[in-house]
Amino acid sequence: MFTSFIVACTFCASALPVGSAPAPVDVPHFPDKVHAFVWRNWQLVPAERMAGVLGTGPAEVLQLGEVMGLAPPPAITADQQRRSYITVIRRNWHLLPYEQLLQLLGWTAAEMEFTLQEDDFLYVKLGLLKPKCPPLKFAPPDEAACAREAEIKNIVRQTLGDQVGQLQEPLFDFVRQLSTPPDKIEAAASEQQNLFDPRYCSSYFALYGDPLLDRDATPYPDGYLARLAQAGANGVWLQAVLFKLHPFPWDATLSIGHDKRLDNLRDLVARARQYGIGVYLYLNEPRSMPLEFVEAHPKLRGVTEGERAALCTSAPEVQHYIRDAVTAICQAVPDLAGFFTITGSENLTNCWSHGQGGNCPHCGPRGAATVVAEVNAIIQQGIDASGAATRLIAWDWGWGDDWAPEAIRALPPKVSLMSVSEWSLPITRGGVESTIGEYSISAIGPGPRARKHWQVAREHGLKTLAKIQAGNTWELSAVPYIPAVARVAQHALNLRGEQLDGIMLGWTLGGYPSPNLEVVKLAGLQEAAGSVEEILQQAAAQLFDDPAHQKAAVQAWQRMSEAFGEFPYNGGTVYSAPLQAGPSNLLWGEPTGYHASMVGIPYDDVDAWRSIYPAEVFAAQLEKVAAGFREGAEILEDLSDQSDRSDLPDPSSATAIESEIRIARTAAAHFQSVANQVRFTLARNALAQAAGAERGKLLQEISTLLDAEVRLAKELYEIQIQDSRMGFEASNQYFYVPLDLAEKIINCEYLKTHWRPEQATE
Repeated sequence: MFTSFIVACTFCASALPVGSAPAPVDVPHFPDKVHAFVWRNWQLVPAERMAGVLGTGPAEVLQLGEVMGLAPPPAITADQQRRSYITVIRRNWHLLPYEQLLQLLGWTAAEMEFTLQEDDFLYVKLGLLKPKCPPLKFAPPDEAACAREAEIKNIVRQTLGDQVGQLQEPLFDFVRQLSTPPDKIEAAASEQQNLFDPRYCSSYFALYGDPLLDRDATPYPDGYLARLAQAGANGVWLQAVLFKLHPFPWDATLSIGHDKRLDNLRDLVARARQYGIGVYLYLNEPRSMPLEFVEAHPKLRGVTEGERAALCTSAPEVQHYIRDAVTAICQAVPDLAGFFTITGSENLTNCWSHGQGGNCPHCGPRGAATVVAEVNAIIQQGIDASGAATRLIAWDWGWGDDWAPEAIRALPPKVSLMSVSEWSLPITRGGVESTIGEYSISAIGPGPRARKHWQVAREHGLKTLAKIQAGNTWELSAVPYIPAVARVAQHALNLRGEQLDGIMLGWTLGGYPSPNLEVVKLAGLQEAAGSVEEILQQAAAQLFDDPAHQKAAVQAWQRMSEAFGEFPYNGGTVYSAPLQAGPSNLLWGEPTGYHASMVGIPYDDVDAWRSIYPAEVFAAQLEKVAAGFREGAEILEDLSDQSDRSDLPDPSSATAIESEIRIARTAAAHFQSVANQVRFTLARNALAQAAGAERGKLLQEISTLLDAEVRLAKELYEIQIQDSRMGFEASNQYFYVPLDLAEKIINCEYLKTHWRPEQATE
């Protein structure tokens, strides 16, 4: 299913992590877990593969789907399977033991271990535990199961029609659409001089693991590069690991395929240049190694965390390795635009990367600022030795406020300093005071931390960049972009006064060609419009030919931007709340006991969702945001309906406004659903202690909330079956597919009729 790049390496263990291994959550709305398994994998995994896992034949699997009311399964291509492995893992995490999960994916244990560890912290996203699931085995349904099958069929067909799960647009079809060149391609030379150079973003649909190994799975096909250039980006980035691009001196097996990766990188750089786009590589180096490696090479050993240890960058051998690898990459790909580094990330790299450098006898006395600056200096030395004009951008993410200025002053003059614009910006939402960390469009930067660091950098003669989230954020990543376009435009205008040299448009999310990217470009033009509204009007004119559509878009963007200023931001909230799952997140009649995981599985962990906000305030703020996005959609619908589409010079204008409406309605559904889920969970918990009139009131509230969730799930289901972009984000793949929304309807109807039936009759 998934073509991995795992190489034969000494540290691939067969034992997979399980953590506390609790009992899995139940799925009482299905007859049993076999039925849940078939339902959840129907649109993602071929019936033959499901049958193999269950120890039966494809006919039995297809029969189970049919009796639950499902339309025939879609054809599932090899590319779709390759792009959906995270979605498959997540939906089966509480259904299958590892052995059957590996069978479903067609993986080895080593491939699973590597993916859980290296694929953007997937095991963290899954909660740092594997539920202890008994093996699933097919058995003919008994009488009770058959009766429940009929109930499910009746529910979904009454709610969603006769062809439940039938897709009008295949999952991942957006990859094909974005890979197709636009009808109108503007020459890169036509761009006016821009104050923000570069403006670089990540791929909207890149596979995270090893993007340079397979040219056919390139994160940047030509059509997509053309669309990004048209939307205002002039740079793209992708992850790189030095030992995959240059021979690792202590274990050459880690570097198998490095020549092929360099060839593919050269190809990407050459193709991107045709569209005026530069390619940047993200370095998070040196990568830590398992303990058995550093025990064999004790001179390289840095600080230890768990079963891994840093390669100490105070060791001359490690410095030579980094320098030589960078030199070789730049010589092999001399037109590479640049590197950017993170030296304080979640990954253990240098000895001070997690603040524990004092435990290293070599790095401890030198201090964090010296060590971190030196890592960047070594990379710059490698660039200089190559003779290439490749740029190095040092990102201060994870640098301590107490030592960051010293590190900035220690950077070589050629290095540029990048800082998250909105970091430490004070906000008040719902009467609650807080500060922004990052990943925010609802807050308009820049904030005091970035301003301070940029000032230090400029005094030291360094160029400066802002890292923002122009497209979307963890505030909501399940739409291609958050249409709070006025807030993005205002942020970009604010940055004009900061003497910046460039902008990183987003982390692994936010690379969809969108009006958000367009307004950043427009704000950076030498002759930029003076106001947000003028920039919005220019962006609307680029996207829509019909004046009515242009007017509707500007008004809608302004209304949604106003509402988004009410978003109850907190770092814990954006990582824990069901903002990405929206209406697909199930409701439980009893507490699950599970904690929400980072942008993974939210469960019913309201305390983690709300973070610093009182629960009622949290829900009320989300309802304000949802109302604004609904009103934005209504503005688009009302004003666009007044236009005469028969005279449009370009019929895609009508398609574009319909797309904008779907995005606005999807965003509204997500925000409203999170508020509903908070209120449901609070009412459920209170019900256990309630009596008399209060009990009846709570039961009525629960019933009303269940009906509301059914309506939202139905609305979003109807959107997603015709728009494959919804529910997707590159590093998490699909948070939900249409049948997850159909399952939510089944879940809600089950709670109304089967959950604690003694209450349902009160």
